[in-house]
Amino acid sequence: MNSILLTTSKGLDELLAEEVTMLVPDAQIKSSPGQLTFTGTLEQAYRLCLWSRLANRVVWVLNESKFDDAEGLYDAAKDIDWSEHLAPSQTLSIAFHGTNRVIKNTQFGAVKIKDAIVDQFMENVGERPSVQKYKPDLPIYARCKRDLITIGIDLSGSSLHQRAYRQSTGEAPLKEHVACAILMRSGWTKKTSSPLIDPMCGSGTLAIEAAYIQRNIAPGVKREYWGFNRWQQHDEAMWDQLNTEALAAQTPALNNIFAADIDKNLVAVARKNADNAGVFSDIEFAHSNATTFCPPLKTVGYLVSNPPYGERLGQLTELIELFTDWGQHLKTAWQGWHVSLLSSNRDLLKLLKLRANKDYAINNGKLECRLVNYVLDEDNCQQFSESGSNHEFANRLQKNLKKLNKWIKSQQTNCYRIYDADLPDYNVAIDRYGEALVIQEYAPPKTVSEDKAKRRLQEVLLHAPAVCGVASKNVYLKVREKQKGTQQYTKLSQKGDKQVVHENGAQFLVNLTDYLDTGLFLDHRETRQIVKSKAANKDVLNLFSYTGSVSVFAALGGARSVTTVDMSNTYLEWAKDNFKQNKLSGAYAFIQADCVSWLAEHNAKYDLIFIDPPSFSNSKRMNTTWDVQRDHVELITNARKCLREGGEIVFSNNRRGFKLATDDIAALGLHITDISQQTIPTDFARHSNIHKCWLLAC
Repeated sequence: MNSILLTTSKGLDELLAEEVTMLVPDAQIKSSPGQLTFTGTLEQAYRLCLWSRLANRVVWVLNESKFDDAEGLYDAAKDIDWSEHLAPSQTLSIAFHGTNRVIKNTQFGAVKIKDAIVDQFMENVGERPSVQKYKPDLPIYARCKRDLITIGIDLSGSSLHQRAYRQSTGEAPLKEHVACAILMRSGWTKKTSSPLIDPMCGSGTLAIEAAYIQRNIAPGVKREYWGFNRWQQHDEAMWDQLNTEALAAQTPALNNIFAADIDKNLVAVARKNADNAGVFSDIEFAHSNATTFCPPLKTVGYLVSNPPYGERLGQLTELIELFTDWGQHLKTAWQGWHVSLLSSNRDLLKLLKLRANKDYAINNGKLECRLVNYVLDEDNCQQFSESGSNHEFANRLQKNLKKLNKWIKSQQTNCYRIYDADLPDYNVAIDRYGEALVIQEYAPPKTVSEDKAKRRLQEVLLHAPAVCGVASKNVYLKVREKQKGTQQYTKLSQKGDKQVVHENGAQFLVNLTDYLDTGLFLDHRETRQIVKSKAANKDVLNLFSYTGSVSVFAALGGARSVTTVDMSNTYLEWAKDNFKQNKLSGAYAFIQADCVSWLAEHNAKYDLIFIDPPSFSNSKRMNTTWDVQRDHVELITNARKCLREGGEIVFSNNRRGFKLATDDIAALGLHITDISQQTIPTDFARHSNIHKCWLLAC
């Protein structure tokens, strides 16, 4: 008899204990998170290697003792007579797990054990085994927990979840032992005569493990490498006998396991994996969309799946519509079925609008997930709705829309801001552009953890489309941080897609995917109308023009000429497209230049100049850096020399804390009027400091 240690994933301890009790009926089990131990025979250890569907490792313990320092760890390893386990000509590896106040690095712990083994061999026989990481003759397992070190032979050799049939996978593959845990928790393993269907099968792991369970196939039967293959105490006859018994215990298939996926390539991978596993003919595969896939049998059974989680937030927006549609389909086509779904995103599962009757914590690798069980009974199949009225963020969004509703109807635009970090925990801005939402995430405060910020953003992405009545596929997510210099022009994507929106009789092209900004600054809606109202029969200059929206309104306001200047050729071409969109042709000039140096050398005269410079820039196209606080007087001085008598400058910027140098500006002969409040639209009233604006008249 010997101490045997088994390890598994977080959340599977209870199931593993039940499995060990079934395979080793008399075992006196001691459990702790992620592992269990009992005293057993080598035959029982072999049986667990061959038959356990839930364990990661089976370790034959050689020593378990306390230690106070690194030398104590060395002594614990040296107390073992290693000549009983391997010859000096063989190879070994050491997997060290855990740290404490003494062993702060797992690599250091592994080296101390290796030193003890090597020293023992050199002292006794003058030869030493060598280290080999891949498939060594003797894989050694060590676990440190507080002041206790456990050292043993890793009989499994490599993690038991590796069944030797899976040649390729999709993204975020489901581990085989986790798949078995899902099947057990779903209830299907107690009723394997019932149909089992995975409509999002990926590489087929759930269906293949189900076929193994149904046919009583030992999960380790196809593995060739074991940690005991070349162990000195390996009993080959005993192992061969267990394998013979396992093969004889297999039962015929019932042909009631089905797997489908929307990705043809993944279905092909799943078929290949099933073929490698020897259960290809036991599973019926199909290429199908889960939102339209219907039960292939009249007999009700179990739908068990590991749907996509949306771990990347960009994916999450795409999954919202999927889960909403899937929930409706489940209620109509799968009545009476048991449904079990594993997800790391419980909020996504809520979109199914199903009432769960049980859920379990299960880790898939390092990802913390929940397995949620549903029964599609009469109550659950009602198409009931869960309004956002009980959710803080949804409530605020509904309140904002109600407050803005009358104002929105009075505006001649389909672009406006709905929400701007109203609640500290939901640090985003939400803008509507026609039938789309742009959600901009601000960098979270240092006091908010990354995990919490991510959860809050997921809640925003889940609730905003429903509250705003926008299809989730038309939701665009951006992460907004302070932009400096060339960063303000950095692309997020390369799609190049533009759509048309309207504002006060004008049409503009916006790009909701490629840049942080969309091509239309919504907070300057009123400013653009002020420019339009002043533009009739005037020569207008628009500096730092961006995509030319101010220039468009100047032209629509009857300007005699409009000169549009920007350093970016991309934005100038965009501005030209905006002019074409509004069927504008005439005395309209588009100039690519550094506005600061261009203006300093420019001598033409204008009646109206609009200036909205960046707060800071260090573009490679500029000779020096630009800082609006430091440099605005020089800029306005150069603009003043290009201004006709009686002309006006509209000067704006969005730098927080900016102070206009009023004395210096007044010395230029300019009368200063602060029009900031007039230029803040109703939908930006909550953050009225989003920009400052002055009228400078001579």
